[in-house]
Amino acid sequence: MLKNKPSLAETVKPPSKSNSLFSDAWYFLLKKPKTETLIEFESEEKRDEYNQRVMQRVGIDVDRNSILNIHKIGVEAPVNYVFNELLNWNGDSTCWPNHVAKVERIDEKIESIRILPFGWSKYPFKFMKSFFGLHLIPLFYLNAIRIKRVPDSFDFDNARYILYKSSGGYPIGIFTMYVRSSIPELGETEHSQLIFAVSFNFYGKEKQANKLVNIMWESLHNRVTSNVLNRVKQLSEWRIEKIQNDFDLYST
Repeated sequence: MLKNKPSLAETVKPPSKSNSLFSDAWYFLLKKPKTETLIEFESEEKRDEYNQRVMQRVGIDVDRNSILNIHKIGVEAPVNYVFNELLNWNGDSTCWPNHVAKVERIDEKIESIRILPFGWSKYPFKFMKSFFGLHLIPLFYLNAIRIKRVPDSFDFDNARYILYKSSGGYPIGIFTMYVRSSIPELGETEHSQLIFAVSFNFYGKEKQANKLVNIMWESLHNRVTSNVLNRVKQLSEWRIEKIQNDFDLYST
C-alpha cells in the first residue's frame, strides 16, 4: 500500500500564477527579483566581447546587430528540463506577464509567436488604428530563425537555444533564450545556466532613438526579464523536486 505523498519542501514551490493586470504588474515589474540577473561589465570593451561570443554561438550577424543586454541565472535542474520549460512558453505560462503582453502561438507552434498587448488582437475602438501613432497590435511577432533542440556532439556545454527574429511595433531585432551546462571555470556552480539576450534596433546600426526613451525602456525591460528568469528557475527546480519526491515515494 502506498504511503501518503509527502509535501514538497517549503522552500521549493511553483511560481504563483498571475490572474490580472495588477498581479502582472506586481509579479513582473514592481516586485524585486530574488536574484539579479543582468550581467554587468567592467567596460564597453568587455561587454562587446561577451556579446560577440553569444551572437556567434547562436549564429547572429554581429555586423547588423548588437545586444542591448544579457541576463543570466543559475538553475539547479538539468539543461534538458530547463529547455523544456522554454519550449512550453505560451499564453498560460506562469513565467510570463500574459495579462499585459499575452503570448499567442500561431498555428499552435513555438516557431511563430505574436505578443498582444492586454490580449487585444485588434484596437478596442473601431476608429483606432494606433496608439498615438504607434502601431502596437501586435506588440511584435517572433519568428524562429533556429531552434537547437539537441546539442552538437562537439559542444562542451550541452547548449540548447531558441533564436527569434522580431518584427512589429516593439523595437526588438533578435531575441534568444539559451540554456547550457554550468562552467566551473567561470565560477558557476548550479547544474545549468539560463540566458536571455535581446538586441534592440536602436542599439544597433538600423535605427537611432531618443536617449531618455532608451533608458526608460531598458529599465522596464530589465526588471521584467529578471523576474521572468527567476520564475523559470523556480518552476524548473520545483519540477525536479517533485519528480524526486515521487520517485522516493514509489521506491519505498
